[in-house]
Amino acid sequence: MIKSVTKVAQMIVQDTGVGKSSIVWRFVEDSFDPNINPTIGASFMTKTVQYQSELHKFLIWDTAGQERFRALAPMYYRGSAAAIIVYDITKEETLQTLKNWVKELRQHGPPNIVVAIAGNKCDLTDAREVLEKDAKDYADSIHAVFVETSAKNAININELFAEISRRIPSTAVNPGANNKGFKLRRQPSDTRRSCC
Repeated sequence: MIKSVTKVAQMIVQDTGVGKSSIVWRFVEDSFDPNINPTIGASFMTKTVQYQSELHKFLIWDTAGQERFRALAPMYYRGSAAAIIVYDITKEETLQTLKNWVKELRQHGPPNIVVAIAGNKCDLTDAREVLEKDAKDYADSIHAVFVETSAKNAININELFAEISRRIPSTAVNPGANNKGFKLRRQPSDTRRSCC
């Protein structure tokens, strides 16, 4: 029996080319387009999933990665319960850029936002530049969800969003805030499946 519906506003950020939009499309539409166009500004999608006795409705802002749109990102931080920051496991510089996004999110985002780090393209193990352990150690140091994903092969996409759901308590909606506020908690979890 479903007890409640929790709206989980979230955003997905990083520079262009790491597969942000592909992750969102795989999660929402369960499809992959190798020729997907870069996001201009931001795109918006929703998906409702059941987590225990609740429905979590994900309201996802997929922000553009191009530098000229970076100034728009803080507008999407406000009111977000979670943020997914994506890096490409085949490009070391994307992990370094991710750390800058985390700093910006900590400065301008809600204080208790759930941060998730996704190492995308884990199907390309032969071209790996970022060791999984290094990225996981960094994620652990900032109390973030960590998952390696492949939007192309549908690896760990649903697990990523399920882990975000686990970190949002059943009392997530703050009734005094017209369902716009979220009370968040952090829980350690190591239930993801190994990528490759």
